[in-house]
Amino acid sequence: MKVAIVHYWLLNMRGGEKVLEALLELFPEADIFTHVYDPSSVSAAINAHRVYTSSVGRLPFAKKLYQKYMPLMQDALAEFDLQDYDLVISSESGPAKGVVPNPAAFHMCYCHSPMRYLWDMYHEYMRDAGTVTRFFMKSLVPGLRIRDAVSANLVDHFVANSSWVAKRIKRCYNREAEIVFPPVSAAAYAARERKPEDFYLFFGQLAGYKRADLALEACVSSGRRLVVAGAGAKKKDIKKYEKTGLVHFAGRVSDDEAASLYSRARALLFPGVEDFGIVPVEAAAAGCPVIAYRGGGALDTVKEGITGIFFNEQSAASLAGALARFESAEGSFRNREPFTAHARNFSKEVFLGRIKSIVEERARI
Repeated sequence: MKVAIVHYWLLNMRGGEKVLEALLELFPEADIFTHVYDPSSVSAAINAHRVYTSSVGRLPFAKKLYQKYMPLMQDALAEFDLQDYDLVISSESGPAKGVVPNPAAFHMCYCHSPMRYLWDMYHEYMRDAGTVTRFFMKSLVPGLRIRDAVSANLVDHFVANSSWVAKRIKRCYNREAEIVFPPVSAAAYAARERKPEDFYLFFGQLAGYKRADLALEACVSSGRRLVVAGAGAKKKDIKKYEKTGLVHFAGRVSDDEAASLYSRARALLFPGVEDFGIVPVEAAAAGCPVIAYRGGGALDTVKEGITGIFFNEQSAASLAGALARFESAEGSFRNREPFTAHARNFSKEVFLGRIKSIVEERARI
């Protein structure tokens, strides 16, 4: 069986690239097709494969400006000749599923997210965009939406990384999706002894949609200590919140430092909406409860009353109320076994087994 894996771009090692690594472990002879490729930014496991790039990768400063070239990527997919491949797997949160396989081939799309800037986060992107970008988005997005929806017809079987993404696939493309959680490497967190201290933890890059502002306001207004780990904090926010004596900005942390924070925090605060979000799974592996907004991937990664609790409104007041509820029941989260059992659902072994079963049952190659 000849296998092609289509990935939107290869410029870092985030969650999507970890999924790609796992797929390559399952299909060691696979070829990779992508728009932009920087060998120095990805793992040796990826670089060991044949990587074919589209014309987008030859545009000026493509490795830095690749997001500006997104409107060109749907057309560029036509450059990939996949006629000799029996199995095509598109790894999608950008335009990757629009490739045209051989009619006899099986095309599975592992969807991390329908393109956010085309669909449910369009207005958020518009608010944050500059004048020139807004002008082009208004003119280009309607046509790109149509083409993105039509490209879903080229997929034989959709796989979503969460129930939240499966729901969005149904809304955007009117297609059902099987749910297979992405692999999360959590052994380092599981190995740490749990010794909670008197602080809460917010973990992740401080992008707007992660809603670090809710964690900060909820803790400061209620007199609770908070450690914020992750890059992207603004100097004015650091100055504003650290002078309260309740907040510490740790910045970007190593894996070992992350494991230490998970093991010592009373709970992880997860107030944003993410397509999947590996942080609650890492916390579960470390035995750290999660206080999460009831939405997005957290609906899968947090088991209510077992590994954490939810709050229902994205507001500091709602989160503060959840903190109080958690503290009244904190003792019920001290048994680590349920956390460990939950984290096992997101292992690489489970992921590989599910993908292998789908290919064997549906491709029939």
